[in-house]
Formats: sequence, structure tokens, C-alpha cells
Amino acid sequence: MLKQLNSIRYMYIRSHLYGLILNTFILLSILLSIYVWFQPDWLSAGAILMFILLYVVLGFIMSLYAGFRSSGDVKHRLDYISMMITQLSRGNFSKRIYFNENDEIAAVGDELNVLGEKLEQQKDSLVKLADEKSELARTAHKAATIEERQRLARDLHDAVSQQLFALTMMAQATEKIFDRRPEKAKEQLQEITQMALQAQTEMRALLLHLRPVHLSGEPLTEGIKTLIEELRQKCQIDFDVDMEDLGDLPTSVEEQLFRVVQEALSNILRHANASEVKVEATHDQKEIFLHIADNGVGFDTEDKKANKASYGLKTMRERCEEIGGTYSLRSRKGEGTHIDVRVPVKANEKGEEK
Repeated sequence: MLKQLNSIRYMYIRSHLYGLILNTFILLSILLSIYVWFQPDWLSAGAILMFILLYVVLGFIMSLYAGFRSSGDVKHRLDYISMMITQLSRGNFSKRIYFNENDEIAAVGDELNVLGEKLEQQKDSLVKLADEKSELARTAHKAATIEERQRLARDLHDAVSQQLFALTMMAQATEKIFDRRPEKAKEQLQEITQMALQAQTEMRALLLHLRPVHLSGEPLTEGIKTLIEELRQKCQIDFDVDMEDLGDLPTSVEEQLFRVVQEALSNILRHANASEVKVEATHDQKEIFLHIADNGVGFDTEDKKANKASYGLKTMRERCEEIGGTYSLRSRKGEGTHIDVRVPVKANEKGEEK
């Protein structure tokens, strides 16, 4: 009830009633002044009272009628504006309103029409940008897939394929001298065994890249531990794993860090000739720290930058930069290799994108 009394229609009625009261007091003051000063025969106190009562009753009725009539048009126009705002809030930016009058309410309607046009243009621009972004993402994913396939094909040709060819040649040569020079044949068989083990290691390293990037709902630490456990069963390498519970991380961060670990372990299997590997992961309120080290042959980092084999190192750096992290590599010949990754993570970012 109180809400209705505060509506625009009742505000108009109240304004007319205020005018009626003011006019009543003014008229009463004039009549009383005439009665007191001039005391005409035709004007008496009863006549004044009767006239004022009749004036108030008729004025009250006219105020109600005038208030409803004068507020009706304004109320309808304000209702149209309210409907326009509701349509805009629901995303219907093509809605328009037009008034024949040329007053302030019509000006508000014109401003809302302009706002709707601008919102519709922005909506179309956002849809176009979203389509372009989606197309770019598909193109980038396709290019990355092609590039990864080309790299795997190149690695298979440069490493495994050549080793298998060398194995074939040595096996044929050993077969020819097996009866005449058994000692020499024995030495070549040992070399064949070493080459086969090396080819097997190369294949395991390359197969790491074919492992799905998704962790199948597992936390990052569990995914890395599962990966290392598989390598333990297949490789003669002692893995030292020290990983804290990193909590709920954004999916993009987990996937990129998992790929970095895959690439690092692949490089260790293929190039390091290491017997010990340490994987460590810690975190605090500001960042995640990932450390991967081996006791392998190491390399000169400056020479490595100009080598085709540095593709994996470049990929790891790019993956870290994509999630806002930093990548540090330390290595010397005969002293192994150390990789440090730091990724800033805010507390309110944990768990998003899950």
C-alpha cells in the first residue's frame, strides 16, 4: 500500500491536493478580510463556511480527476522506459522506444536508444572477436600439432632409424665373421646389445611426448609421480622424488608444468646418460618451485643454443613463459644439468578453470 502511494500517479494527486489546500487558505483569508473590514450584508460567517466546504469538496474531486488524467501519460511513458531498460539488461539491444513529445522524458528515451545501438555494436564486435580468437586457437593448435609431429619424425629418423640401420649392418657383418673370428664376433655382439639398449632408451624418451597432456583428473604431483614410476620400471635410473602437495592449481598451469617435466625427463633419457635424477616441487603463498637435476654428462649451454637439440629446451622455456613463470638452466660438461622453474600463483587463482 505504501509503495503504491509513492507511485508517480499518487504524486501528481498529492501535488493537486497541496494546491487545493493552499488555494483554500488564500480564499478563506480573502473572504474573512472582506467580512471583518467591510461587513457587507451579503456576506456572513455561515456563508463563508458553506462556500469553503463546497469549494473543498469540489476541489478534492477535481484534484483526483486531474491527478489521474495528467499522470497517466507520464506513467505510461515511464513504463516504456522501464521496459526498455529491462530489455537492455537481458541482452536485447535491438529494442527501441519513440515518443511524439519533445520533453525531458523523450530525451531520456533517445539516450537509451543511442545506448542500445552502442551496446549492439559492441556485442557484434565481441562475437566477431570471439570467432576470430577461436579460429586462431584452432590454427595455433593445428600448427603446434604439425610441428610436434615433424619433430618426432625428425628425431625418429636421426636417432632410432639410424641406430636400427647401424644394428642391421653390424648384425650382417657379425654373421659373416661368426665362424672365422668368434672373438671379434663376440665383441660386435656386445656393441649390438649396447646399440639396441640405446635405441630402446631413445624410443622411451620419444614416447613420453605421445603421452596425453591431460592428467585425467589427477593432481599435478600425482601425475608426475605416476610418470616417474613408469620410468623406474623401464630404465636403470635412480629417481629421487620430493614433492609437496601443491593444492588445487589452474588447469593451464598443471598441464604446462607436466609438459615441462615430460620434456626434461625425455632429454635426460636421450642425452644425459645419467644414473640419478632428482625431481623436487615446493610452493608457498606466492609461487611454485620445480627443480629437476641429473648427474649426467652435461653440456655447454652456449654451444647448445646453436644446436638443433635445443628445441626441447626452447619449448620448456616457452611453456613457462605462457603461464607467467621463469625458466633457468644450469649445466656444465661432466657436472650434470639443473633446471629450475618458478611460477607465481595467487591464492584466489587456485582452483579456477577446474
